[in-house]
Amino acid sequence: MNTTEINSSEENIKYKYCVSVKFKGSKKAYNFGTDDDSYKYGDLVVVETVRGLELGELISDVRDADTHQIDVALKPVLRKATTEDIRQNEENLSDEPELLKKCQECIDQLALEMYLISAEYTLDRSKVIFSYVADERVDFRELLKLLAATFRCRIELRQIGPRDKAKIIGGLGSCGMETCCSRFLDDFDIVSINMAKNQLLALNTTKLSGQCGKLMCCLKFEDEAYKKLRVGLPKLNASIIYNNERFRITSMNLLNNSARISNKENAVDLTIDELKEVLAANKKEKKISKGNK
Repeated sequence: MNTTEINSSEENIKYKYCVSVKFKGSKKAYNFGTDDDSYKYGDLVVVETVRGLELGELISDVRDADTHQIDVALKPVLRKATTEDIRQNEENLSDEPELLKKCQECIDQLALEMYLISAEYTLDRSKVIFSYVADERVDFRELLKLLAATFRCRIELRQIGPRDKAKIIGGLGSCGMETCCSRFLDDFDIVSINMAKNQLLALNTTKLSGQCGKLMCCLKFEDEAYKKLRVGLPKLNASIIYNNERFRITSMNLLNNSARISNKENAVDLTIDELKEVLAANKKEKKISKGNK
């Protein structure tokens, strides 16, 4: 049997070993099965994925599949990449700009409202995958016909969201570093405005949004730390008694361990620890007052 043709029955085959494979443009690793224990970390291999034949890099040594309790059906590692596989992959990469150019010409010809992001061949050039973003649903049936006639292979048009687009294109975030999505994030979690509230940030969506136009991902993975720092602290503008005067909490900076309370006459800067002591004293006085009634 040709190694590029995988019989559907092979999906149920259990392999003795498993390896982790990473693909171009992705930080995420995927598990594949093999009965060959000669594969080593860093090897380039050819595997069959849902997209077709792809060249990937091993980011693990061979591991025992049973020991690691791999329950899902694994697709196989077909072979270690040959010189021809590597040459073909390099040729495919060099042809991507031309793919984009020709596809864009077809999009312009049909006046379709879609923004082309990327184009890539599968390793054996049996399929071209185009990724795009669009505000509305696009009827690309005519586009498929044009592309199939142009490239004479299977065509896959894949609509992606604005966060995926930002990940592919990359750029610098407001922190001055490469955007998190293109640097290390593989999956996108839900980011809510409550996470900005937990960090006591001004709810300015323009400043809180990343290049994708969505709330910045860093709000999500910083959220748990801020939740812990805010334990026992009230909301902003809460009323407290300090030195027998009524104040409101006008600002808190959890990272700098500072807070400010103010009224019409005075403004007082406290540390977060001092503020907690004032809150504890207020709570104690309230209990005493209730007891005296």
